Amino acid sequence: MTTGAQTPPYTDRPRRSRLGRYLPLGVAVWLVLEIWLLTVVAGAAGGMTVFLLLVAGFVAGAVVIKRAGRRAFQSLNEAIQRGGSPERGGGNGLMMLGGLLLMIPGLVSDALGLLLLLPPVQKAVSRLAERTLDRRLRAAAPGTLGNAFQQARMHRPDGKVVQGEVIRNDGPGPGDESMGERPPLTR
Repeated sequence: MTTGAQTPPYTDRPRRSRLGRYLPLGVAVWLVLEIWLLTVVAGAAGGMTVFLLLVAGFVAGAVVIKRAGRRAFQSLNEAIQRGGSPERGGGNGLMMLGGLLLMIPGLVSDALGLLLLLPPVQKAVSRLAERTLDRRLRAAAPGTLGNAFQQARMHRPDGKVVQGEVIRNDGPGPGDESMGERPPLTR
């Protein structure tokens, strides 16, 4: 059934990013590598050894995630009691990521998870992530989400964020009967 409206023969589709193009391929390669490595280790050490390694990785990951969550909650409580904001970093997010990688079945993910539990690796990864995010926010084109984040980070010279609202008072507009003060919109 047609409506009579003709569609253009060629529509301009937005280009996919490199991440969107190569991420499925990377996940497929990672899964094949994990399965291959598990079969090689099972052939050399036995199936029960591989099973025990996977269970130990899952338990260790759960313990790490629980501990990192507790630490993050404690630092948040202490910051609230002090009346400030929690200290930046602390490595809790990377510890949780390391625990999650330990919980995912596979030996490569376990090795990456154990690496993320080391403090020097956490510092290097957090510095790299912060620099990358800052560079991307600075290079964001107007009208993009990154530009919105850049504009939202307006600070006073002393580093504190100023929250408020803008009230524009240009005078009475057409159709305004009263010229007196108006009550605020919120109660």
